[in-house]
Amino acid sequence: MTPRFDKIHNRFKLNGIHFNHDQLKEVAYSLVKEGEPFEQIAGNFLLDWLDDNDYILTKTSGSTGIPKTIKIKKQEMVNSSVMTGDFFDLAPGDTALHCLPSQFIAGKMMWVRAMILGLEIELIEPTSRPPYDHHKVYDFCAMIPLQLQNSLQRLDCIKKVIVGGARVSPSLREEIEKVEATVYETYGMTETVSHIAIRQLNHLDERETHFRILRDIKISKDDRDCLVIDAEELSEDTVITNDVVDMISESEFDIIGRIDNMINSGGIKLFPEAIEAKLQDKLDKRFIIASEKDETLGEKVILVLEGDSNQVDPAIFKVLEKYEVPKAIYNIPKFLETPNAKIQRQKNLDIILS
Repeated sequence: MTPRFDKIHNRFKLNGIHFNHDQLKEVAYSLVKEGEPFEQIAGNFLLDWLDDNDYILTKTSGSTGIPKTIKIKKQEMVNSSVMTGDFFDLAPGDTALHCLPSQFIAGKMMWVRAMILGLEIELIEPTSRPPYDHHKVYDFCAMIPLQLQNSLQRLDCIKKVIVGGARVSPSLREEIEKVEATVYETYGMTETVSHIAIRQLNHLDERETHFRILRDIKISKDDRDCLVIDAEELSEDTVITNDVVDMISESEFDIIGRIDNMINSGGIKLFPEAIEAKLQDKLDKRFIIASEKDETLGEKVILVLEGDSNQVDPAIFKVLEKYEVPKAIYNIPKFLETPNAKIQRQKNLDIILS
């Protein structure tokens, strides 16, 4: 039987202390009134969750456009939590580390999983280098790739880590092979109430390359080859994404890139994400692949570097096909980012080409 959103599991604990519905509301008020900024944000979400509405309002990340506020039903968030709990075998009394911002869906869902599944959750500041106690043992944690990168030497105390919000680079995947924690990459968005597909990154005989959908999810492609998601438990509406995918089976897919980033260069369709993956280990600074108008090709590939120089060793491009090699290289001192540290591709490109 699926739990209801207005119930708090009797095994739920926050920072080692059990709270029921009314007690947790008092804690939320205290966090808002007296807490650090990240605790105030957490307190505001808890107050929203514990009120009489059957929905919450939350913003999309804004990484691919203007952030928008959408309404999500609380029961859909509960359903997502149960699906995640089933997949990862999370049980009442398991410990969870919360190191994500609570204003975004990934951070909100950590709270909901804890309250619904009866997890003992520890809240810490959501910095790029999470300040958790690596002498404790945690059963479950969610991070972004940068946090994971900065925690590689301290992952032996976490049993299962999910990582999302951005792609996991090939170099980070290689480093993950050396850690004790089992690490999973997730695919999802605010509209699907966190992740709908997962792939394990380490502790496998053969590397898993495809995302596998969770139970009760159906996927297909539209006429643009973009992923279409039907998940009745998570959304009343079919979610039509802008992610071009390769469908491996009815339950597996690979992400090629976003259709709104696609480059048509001399009639050849190129996806920046695919080129970026090839160059990821060749550059020691952040960068993006994009395009600008070209009289001959229509669009030409360009490389934009973060920093004070646009100089690179041309040898790094040997890993690319000739039509993927950037025809121009630019630099920008500091990339513009969304509040949750995603690079705003189009805004940075507008600055370069203006």
